[in-house]
Amino acid sequence: MSNQKTNKNHLKYRFPPIIIGTMRLGNWGANLSTQEREKFIDACIDRGLTHFDHADIYGHYTEENLFGKVIRRRPDLKSKIQITTKCGIKLVTPNRPTHAIKSYDTSKNHIIQSAENSLKELGLDVLDILLIHRPDYLMNPHKIAEAVEHLKKEGKIIHFGVSNFSTSQFDLLNSYTPLITNQVEISLLHLYAFENGTLDQCIKNGIRPTAWSPFGGGLLFGQSKEEKIINIQKELQLLSNQYNASIDQLLLAWLYKHPSRIIPILGSTKIERIDSALKSLDIQISREDWYKLWQAAKGHEVA
Repeated sequence: MSNQKTNKNHLKYRFPPIIIGTMRLGNWGANLSTQEREKFIDACIDRGLTHFDHADIYGHYTEENLFGKVIRRRPDLKSKIQITTKCGIKLVTPNRPTHAIKSYDTSKNHIIQSAENSLKELGLDVLDILLIHRPDYLMNPHKIAEAVEHLKKEGKIIHFGVSNFSTSQFDLLNSYTPLITNQVEISLLHLYAFENGTLDQCIKNGIRPTAWSPFGGGLLFGQSKEEKIINIQKELQLLSNQYNASIDQLLLAWLYKHPSRIIPILGSTKIERIDSALKSLDIQISREDWYKLWQAAKGHEVA
């Protein structure tokens, strides 16, 4: 499939500047009640942030259902939000007693069943985006493409993509079925996407990368004895004064500077943190300041 044809497919979907992650809404984090979750969703919508990122495994296979309780209670939300969910990881948990070992499954049947189950749990008729959560070493691109074709034909998914895929794995699967994104870890503490060709590939294919853990798992906000983190924090503090911006805003502005147009996924349940993140869209960090942070993260100047 040509890049031109693939690009036309992707132009049909416009990502918001920030995606709201749901992993920590439930028992892997804040344990929000249904009412608290509804209030949070409404607040995000009011700010134009209508895309929510899920995975079947979140909360040991409970988060989709908890989120779905809000949708069943408020069916008007179906027309106001967009949903990404992921499948392919099989966790060992009491909620899946048949799983004997943590493994990956991208078989045709598993993808179809996972998507259908996510729709049921979320209380939705269609998924905006379905992602393969992790590359499966037994991945058969023919069968994955068949699963995607079936789900699209049935009107159960609109777009398909991957998460944590290498460039070769992405190219392989993208040659069988068009991929809308590669969701990977990107932050000042995780620079691999800049160097291993992932972001180059996104530009080449006309897709936007989505970034999980854009704040480095929160390690850049607290005290640390690690030299790299200390150096990054010092540079961030200097730039914070220069740009009159908070640390979290600078971390996002640093990502936004890249021409691949990275879209961060925020896992916070606090609306004030989301409001702060939105202000990062107005920060135009200079090239030299971008490289100051790069140098602090790498521990040496560029070649």
